[in-house]
Amino acid sequence: MYSTVDLALFAGSANPDLAEGIAQYLGVSCGAVEIRRFSEGEVFVKFLQNIRGSDVFIVQPTCSPPNETLMELLIMLDAARRASAQRITAVLPFYGYARQDRKDQPRVPITAKLVANLLCTAGADRILTMDLHAQQIQGFFDIPVDHLYAAPVFVRYLRSVLLNEAVVVSPDVGSVKMAQAYGDLLGCGFAVVAKRRVSAEKVESAHLVGEVEGRDCILVDDLTTTAGTLIAAAEKLKSSGAQRVFAAVSHCCLTPEGHRGLDVSPITELVTTDSVPVAEEGRSRKVKVLSIAGLLGEAIHRIHAGESVSSLFRVAVQSSARSGPA
Repeated sequence: MYSTVDLALFAGSANPDLAEGIAQYLGVSCGAVEIRRFSEGEVFVKFLQNIRGSDVFIVQPTCSPPNETLMELLIMLDAARRASAQRITAVLPFYGYARQDRKDQPRVPITAKLVANLLCTAGADRILTMDLHAQQIQGFFDIPVDHLYAAPVFVRYLRSVLLNEAVVVSPDVGSVKMAQAYGDLLGCGFAVVAKRRVSAEKVESAHLVGEVEGRDCILVDDLTTTAGTLIAAAEKLKSSGAQRVFAAVSHCCLTPEGHRGLDVSPITELVTTDSVPVAEEGRSRKVKVLSIAGLLGEAIHRIHAGESVSSLFRVAVQSSARSGPA
C-alpha cells in the first residue's frame, strides 16, 4: 500500500547511532531535522525537508533520561503530523515506563498506558518496538503495534559460544515464557531460579528448578538496571555446579553500580543490544553489544512495502541480514 510513497527516516537524540545503522541497512539517509532546547529547557523540533505525503519513521527509544526522550518524541510526532505526513510510525526499540503496566498497589498509575495514550494523541499511526517488558502493553494501543524480539540476533551469537548441553535459565518467574522460547530456538534444556526480593535494590535467589551441573547456562531477561537479579541467579547457578554463565538481556540500562557489580560477578558475559546507548566509559568489560539495526531496518522495509513482519522472526534466525531492501 505504501510502497510508492517516499520513506522518510528521522532520528531523535536518544540513539542516533542506531538510527544511522538502520539508515545504512535501508540504503537511505537519515532525514534532516533540527532538535534543540531553549534556554529554559523546552524542546524545539523542525523538520528541514518536505515530508508531505511521506511514510515517516521516527527512531527514538524512550531511555534515560526517560522524560526528556519521551517529550522529544511526542513533539517530533506532532511536528510530523502537522507537516502532513501520510503515515507516522514511532520506532521505539526500548519502551520506557513499561514496568508500570498494572496497579500492583493502591493509588498508583498505569504509566505504560498513559505513555501509549500520549503517543497516539501526538500523532503516531503505528508503533514499532522490541521486547516489551509486558506483552499486554500491545493492547494499550488502539493503533497497530509491531512487536519484535531480539532473540534472532542473540541466537546467532549464542550458538557460536555455547558448548553442548547448554541450559536456558529464567532468572525469575516473570521471564519463564521468554526463557522457554530461547530454549526452543537453541535446542537447549530449561531451568528456573526462584528469587526473593529483599528490597528495591537487593535480590536473593532461593531455589533452582532444573539440572545445570557441568553445563553452560544462559540467563535471559528483557531489561536490567542494577543486574541484581542476574547476579543473584548466576551465584545460585555456580553454586549448583554450572560451568559458565552467560546473560542475554535485550535492553541494558545498567547504572554505574550495576556495571561494577557485573565485573565482579560469576557472569562470564552479558550479551545485549544497542536498543539503548551503552556508553564505552564505565562499561563493564563483560558487556557485549550486538546491533539490532538490521532487524529494525528489515521491519521498517516490510512495513513500508506492506509485507509480513511476523515472517521476519523465522527468516532472521535462519539467514544473515540483507544488505538492503529489494
